[in-house]
Amino acid sequence: MADSSFDIVSKVERQEVDNALNQAGKEISQRYDFKNVGASISWSGEKILMEANSEERVKAVLDVFQSKLVKRGISLKALDAGEPQLSGKEYKIFASIEEGISQENAKKVAKIIRDEGPKGVKAQVQGEELRVSSKSRDDLQAVQALLKGQDFDFALQFVNYR
Repeated sequence: MADSSFDIVSKVERQEVDNALNQAGKEISQRYDFKNVGASISWSGEKILMEANSEERVKAVLDVFQSKLVKRGISLKALDAGEPQLSGKEYKIFASIEEGISQENAKKVAKIIRDEGPKGVKAQVQGEELRVSSKSRDDLQAVQALLKGQDFDFALQFVNYR
């Protein structure tokens, strides 16, 4: 019988991020505590730009955006937000969406699978993803359960289960 396999990836649905950003922008424009503080959130190239006239307000804009991301099922581990920076009279936070598993993170995951996973399970790094294969589908499900129990500093999804 042929091996079963699945891929471990770290991807974010760009449309869902866009929806979360639009919802956050709508809430910021309507909330009383954001009136007259110049609060805004928008795309700035590939980054997300949050602005307000005080450090507390710009952190509150980030908090609103994070809550919208969670509601849309996007892990906050994929959001890389910087510290508030003073620019003229405005405070700004630049945030980016992290995608793909770096080589060193992929090696960490593969080592965990080798050390703690069932015997006969193979993990191969393929670019920005990791292919896990085994003869037994039960072993693959055990690997998924093992990885879900781990706390990584990046988001993981399991795709192409065959």
